[in-house]
Amino acid sequence: MIDKIKSLPKEKIPVHIAIIMDGNRRWAKKRGLPIFYGHKKGVDTVKKIVEAARKLNIKYLTLYAFSTENWNRNKREINMLFSLLKKCITEYRDELKKNDISLKVSGVIEEFPQELVKAINQTVSYLSDCKSMVLNLALNYGGRREIIDAVNKAIKNGVKVITEEELSKNLYTYPLPFPDLIIRTSGEMRLSNFLIWQSAYSEFYITSKLWPDFTEDDFCEAIIEYAKRERRMGR
Repeated sequence: MIDKIKSLPKEKIPVHIAIIMDGNRRWAKKRGLPIFYGHKKGVDTVKKIVEAARKLNIKYLTLYAFSTENWNRNKREINMLFSLLKKCITEYRDELKKNDISLKVSGVIEEFPQELVKAINQTVSYLSDCKSMVLNLALNYGGRREIIDAVNKAIKNGVKVITEEELSKNLYTYPLPFPDLIIRTSGEMRLSNFLIWQSAYSEFYITSKLWPDFTEDDFCEAIIEYAKRERRMGR
């Protein structure tokens, strides 16, 4: 599948892919396992998809890892997610370095525990000289909050008139280009407050597979489907 995509014209391969990684908890429940195992299995999938994106020379990969709405989950699960995130970021950073992948974070991580914030910032710094690909983690991210924060930031900087260009420059995701393709697993047909501004002309690919079951071949299938579409951008 990788070779099939590499044979496509360059303009048919998305520059920026964003993924709503949905279904970890359902995956665990279906198997009678504690929720933790679903999230742990989901991390394994993250690693496989990051590696696949790198092989395909995808320039930007954004993963929806923790939303502002996730704070509504029980405290035990939230703490477990923080622990898993810290472990993954710390242990996986050498592999990212080896593959020349930098790390960007979009969201308000200052609201996370200090130890986690420190681990994230250290990893971002450690990978700052990597150029081949950007892995962008949407952490404590909400699309509506992002737009409000962008407007307030622009006003604070003395902007009198908020244009589309001005707002875009103040988004969490700046300076990344807007996503060409948004993939959502688990069959849900909604954005869930993800990249609301940036997704205006993105192509969408929905799969019924739960995130822990999502494979490199599934990722490639999404790109192949994207390549078949004609993106008119309103023209």
